Amino acid sequence: MAPADLARVADVIAPPPAAPGNLDADGPAARTFTGPAFTADDANTAAWRAAEIGAANGHTTAHGVATMLSALSRDGVAGTSRLLRPGASARILDEQTNGTDLVNGLHVRWGLGFAIADPRTLPWIPTGRVAYWGGWGGSMAVVDLDRRLTIAYVMNRMAPGILGADRSRDYVSAAYAATTRWTPGASRPGR
Repeated sequence: MAPADLARVADVIAPPPAAPGNLDADGPAARTFTGPAFTADDANTAAWRAAEIGAANGHTTAHGVATMLSALSRDGVAGTSRLLRPGASARILDEQTNGTDLVNGLHVRWGLGFAIADPRTLPWIPTGRVAYWGGWGGSMAVVDLDRRLTIAYVMNRMAPGILGADRSRDYVSAAYAATTRWTPGASRPGR
């Protein structure tokens, strides 16, 4: 983050402490979360904000996330700028793995850089050509290729958990309800 932007950043408010888990000290989850270990409060430091830590310390707004990811959901829409070859966004749905993630313990269908919609993971993400991912505390981004829809939610008051939260579920569900006829729990979205 550039020093000129520091005044624009809201401090994160750490989530309630998680219940102690029974992580295998040599397992993938323990090695991921302790190599090195950090807390939510570390994100409020100048050192963290100046660092470049892939997949851990992006600084943006929900509008910024949605703008970046809209290149995927708007792939092929006439009159939009071309960042990708036509049809390239569908590659994010190429399933790479399907099973229990060794780090987060959740059933996840992984595409290229995103999870692929699967009701076993997050039932409030509709099925279809939908990819998503979230962050610690509840942030969430959804790329819906069928509806050409991008939804992004970020927050500074973190919720417990590592993939979505009640607020992100409510926000994503409200966005779908406002833009489609799909309702959470329905197996096939409406058009």
